[in-house]
Amino acid sequence: MYFNCHTCYSFKYGVLTPEALFAEAKRCGVHKIILTDINNTSAYIEMQRICREHADEYQLEVSAGIEFRRNHELLYIGLAINNAGFEELNRFLSYYNLKQMPLPSAAPRFDNCFIIYPMGKKAPEALYENEYIGIRPFEVPRLLSSAYNLHSSKLVALHSVTFASRVDFNTHRLLRAIDVNTVLSKLDTSLQAHPGEVMMPVSEIMSWYWQHPRIISNTQRILEVCRVTFEPGGNKNKKTYGSSRAEDHDHLRSKALEGFQRRYLNYSAYAMERLLKELHVIADREFESYFLISLDIVEYARHRNFAYVGRGSGANSMVAYCLGITEVDPIELDLYFERFLNPYRSSPPDFDIDFSWKERDDVIEYVLKKYGPDHAILLASFNTFQGRSVLRELGKVFGLPPAEIDALVDHPARMQEKDEITRLIFRYARRLHDLPQHLSIHAGGLLITELPVYAYTAADLPPKGFPISHFDMYGAEDMGIHKFDILSQRGLGHIKDTVALVKKNRSTDIDINKISAFKKDPRINRQLAEGKAMGCFYIESPAMRMLLGKLRCDNYITLVAASSIIRPGVARSGMMREYIYRHHNPGKFQYIHPRMEELMRESYGVMVYQEDVIKVAHHFAGLDLAEADILRRGMSGKFRSRAEFQKVEQKFFENCRQKGYPDEITREVWRQIESFSGYSFSKAHSASYAVESYQSLYLKTYFPIEFMVGVINNFGGFYRTEMYFHEARMAGAHIEPPCVNHSEYLTSVCGQTLYTGFIHMKSLEQKIGLSIPEERQRHGSYRSLQDFISRVPIGLEQLNLLIKIGAFRSTGLSVRALLWQARLQFTEGKSLRHSKSLFDNPAGDYALPEFERHPLDDAFYQLEILGFPLCDPFSLLPEAFDDEIQAAQLNACQGKKVKITGYLVTTKNTHTKDHKLMHFGTFIDRSGMYFDTTHFPNICHAFPFRGKGFYCIEGKVLEDFGYPMIEVVSMQKLPMYKRKTPDEPHSQALNTQ
Repeated sequence: MYFNCHTCYSFKYGVLTPEALFAEAKRCGVHKIILTDINNTSAYIEMQRICREHADEYQLEVSAGIEFRRNHELLYIGLAINNAGFEELNRFLSYYNLKQMPLPSAAPRFDNCFIIYPMGKKAPEALYENEYIGIRPFEVPRLLSSAYNLHSSKLVALHSVTFASRVDFNTHRLLRAIDVNTVLSKLDTSLQAHPGEVMMPVSEIMSWYWQHPRIISNTQRILEVCRVTFEPGGNKNKKTYGSSRAEDHDHLRSKALEGFQRRYLNYSAYAMERLLKELHVIADREFESYFLISLDIVEYARHRNFAYVGRGSGANSMVAYCLGITEVDPIELDLYFERFLNPYRSSPPDFDIDFSWKERDDVIEYVLKKYGPDHAILLASFNTFQGRSVLRELGKVFGLPPAEIDALVDHPARMQEKDEITRLIFRYARRLHDLPQHLSIHAGGLLITELPVYAYTAADLPPKGFPISHFDMYGAEDMGIHKFDILSQRGLGHIKDTVALVKKNRSTDIDINKISAFKKDPRINRQLAEGKAMGCFYIESPAMRMLLGKLRCDNYITLVAASSIIRPGVARSGMMREYIYRHHNPGKFQYIHPRMEELMRESYGVMVYQEDVIKVAHHFAGLDLAEADILRRGMSGKFRSRAEFQKVEQKFFENCRQKGYPDEITREVWRQIESFSGYSFSKAHSASYAVESYQSLYLKTYFPIEFMVGVINNFGGFYRTEMYFHEARMAGAHIEPPCVNHSEYLTSVCGQTLYTGFIHMKSLEQKIGLSIPEERQRHGSYRSLQDFISRVPIGLEQLNLLIKIGAFRSTGLSVRALLWQARLQFTEGKSLRHSKSLFDNPAGDYALPEFERHPLDDAFYQLEILGFPLCDPFSLLPEAFDDEIQAAQLNACQGKKVKITGYLVTTKNTHTKDHKLMHFGTFIDRSGMYFDTTHFPNICHAFPFRGKGFYCIEGKVLEDFGYPMIEVVSMQKLPMYKRKTPDEPHSQALNTQ
């Protein structure tokens, strides 16, 4: 009797998770339901999985449909009779979603669907054969006096399910208020579900319709007829790239052998044997098309001269290396073949292909066009209610004033018991937590299917403009549709832009793919060992700089390991520290078990990569490769709570006990495996990152100024933009503020001179920033302020920004003189109309007073307009302390208390084991060198950070594997020079604490 069941995927309407809906069906003895979420098909795959997992304890059949609404109004409910009907419904909804058109009031004529209209929406005599009127329980009394009673053959029982309890109903009302952006007291009842939309035994529903047996029989017949089923898992991706599997097989083999000859000039018999083995397994698993589609994507990128990096488990593959999908040599790194593919693995390997953030959308568009809207779609993810955002939304719904909402969000612990309203807010915030709010776009997942995508899902069109599915990566995986990851990152933009800048600035061509030469370059490896990696992909963060220093990492292999052990799980478990110790003391430790030494001698017995989990599970604990892969996937954050993972965990311990391992050894090995939870990398993935890191390091080592400009213009580094300007200055660049006659919209470089781009001026309108260099290119340099005003449409306020930043310094006039001149050129409150004069009219010769100027005036204007000074920031400090040291002296001061002045670069908040807040800080000293600090909880409380600026730090120098840090005992924020005013001498300082 239940053909209108909602889950929480009826966004901001339903409250039941699929698990909760299953539990309700079990409680009420219901054995068949039809899932009809509002304009959505997200829950269907998950609901079917739950039913399979619980089949031994309770049998529930789930079919699928869609409830169609327009602006909160129920139009009709579509029920799929079979899989073809599900596809019809998906195509219908997708058409209106993608066209961004409102749904029609009447449904079209479907071939394989039933349509249920609510009472009053359509006259019974106007219904098609497959259309019915749904009568809700509270509408039954009206039937006796209604014309509908004469058409009982077209009536069905419509009892919706939206919640399970009164508390759920309250949650539903809160969701509705959030959705329509109103306070709860003003929420119209027409926007809410009826309070009776709960599941109950079928006999109870039938009792409401006992006078209308035809309604009951109609409903039962529809419910029995509707059956949408899919075989889970398998491989539902596009089966062939060419016209047949045989063609694909020959094409892949030919391309792989061709690449093998190029990659391995002096190859061994083992290398050829491995290549042929991989080709055999790929063919046996019918994954040729997956490889060829991936190849087609990177060949398109090469054709367009797009930089890319291939990574993921697919990078373990020699075939992928020979095809040029990846740049990681599996022979060099001894990559574990079974991580890539094994006979027990049902899914193809992952290929994560990174493109520059500027070019990724072009690649996605190419793939979507090539395979067409029927077979290619982007993968969705779900934006869920989380933390502070829930509190803010509920604060608005309960009608709290903005100040109270801010206090609620900023100080939740203090506000939780303030009054009854806040107690309700926190109570319902916990109920809303993790419920989906709306569809979003997965970071880069793209599906290419053999059957039309509409066989599995409807499509939506988010603001990004590409169609997305209604299920996420877990739903796709359950269904057996394996994604291609087309991702974006800023690091590739840094590299590509730097290569172009070097060509333009130095007339030098760079081959950025000489990876083997980069790995052997002593200058690059010295930079790496010293942690001088600001701006370099993946290795520039303070934590990574420290790790490189502690490892004294001076080679590619160690960098590959570092790229994985930096991950939080390994670090938190203590295994990162153990790895560093064993790296420096290879003869001073014992392996936990001889078998572990055999398996992981390269990593000193420490599990570093996902492959290590597979090796240990298979060779140490005796799990088969399929079970080992389940364990690996669980540890990488995928379905850690699912039943199959629990079974594998149990078998791990049972097998170890049967093998005679002591319990303490088994528990310790399992603890190390668990430390990977959600954070581990495959070795090939780490190796791919390390390749890109070496490319960045090469550019930073030999072309540091151009490299920093590339980083600045891609806006994606770990640090704020100011620190990359600092790095350029340390590399010898002469940094100029924006200039109307030299600067571009983005930052540019000419020789050793770096011209700051207009994009960095916080309040400058984009159209003005773009028009300045465009006009200059068309008609030449700007000769004066008046010439500029006559050529660029601009108002006085925007012009003043350019004057203050020094953009007109080529005129030879001071900032104050130019501000006066600009004021005289403009009428009060109005912008001067720019016009191209046929003849140049010379500017009037105004007699202006002498203006006093101090060198720091420019720095203060830069702070105001850019957010940071372009000069050495320490020039803004009044004086130095006599007893302060520099960062270069820290190693010589181990164990001693020191004083040092630092300019704050970044901070990281973390918590101790007893959940107390502590900080790590990174600063530069007066010489521009970096140093790091540790702030334990008592120091955090006594000497907190107070924003950007300068700090006088006192503390003890500690050393960890040769890397110095300061354990802070006191810290004070220092005042900068106060900005000069006509009434004050410039030397007076302003306390900014």
